[in-house]
Amino acid sequence: MMKVYVLKRGRWAALGCLVIAAAMFWVVSHPEAVGAAATQRELPVYYVQSEEKKVALSFDAAWGNEDTEQLISILDEAGIHATFFLVGDWVERYPESVQQLYDAGEELGNHSDTHPYMTQCSQETMVEELNRCNEKIAAITGESPAVFRCPYGDYDNTVITTIRSIGMEAVQWNVDSLDWKGISASEITSNVLNKVVPGSIVLFHNAADHTPEALPGIIASLQEQGYTFCTVSELLAEGEENGYTIAHDGMMIPDPA
Repeated sequence: MMKVYVLKRGRWAALGCLVIAAAMFWVVSHPEAVGAAATQRELPVYYVQSEEKKVALSFDAAWGNEDTEQLISILDEAGIHATFFLVGDWVERYPESVQQLYDAGEELGNHSDTHPYMTQCSQETMVEELNRCNEKIAAITGESPAVFRCPYGDYDNTVITTIRSIGMEAVQWNVDSLDWKGISASEITSNVLNKVVPGSIVLFHNAADHTPEALPGIIASLQEQGYTFCTVSELLAEGEENGYTIAHDGMMIPDPA
């Protein structure tokens, strides 16, 4: 009986952890859910107010490298570029892929050096995480990233102000393909096409099971709807040039020129 009791309790604990993790991911994907309760909350950019039908595709590269070359080929065939947020440890493991991404004209972003929960780091450690990753990318490409995505989407006011204090912009997403769940290509496609709006930033991963299968159709469908594609930095450029505010839902609103 005791063994059965312990096993059941362990299952409940595991289920509780999953619920907490899912709730955390939902919150960081929906800043408006807590915006009203927070005062002077610092937010990363989730998407950009745009009168043009522009969209930025982004890919997080933290562990595997199964599909990077194929993704580059798909983007090249479509004549578009995307932003790849790279973890420093990944850069060390796959320097040839970093070079391929750079040579193909993809934007390289910073996704930290070791993929920690940033809210659990000191400010000094945060800066070290960003700087080490930038240095590893620059050692290969000669250029340092200008944009950063928090691992796990985890941030608070201190994280965002620290990122901006070293001249980088924190970027989330307003469209999650959910490819990290291992869902089918058709589900990935539906998740993206049903949520994209002008100025969207879309989240993919470079080693998800069915992203290469879904991506060509997503690109073609958005092009048929009149969308053009740009990198994250290109999407942010107007706000960074003229100044901006960030709304409660994470929308970057560029100031009038």
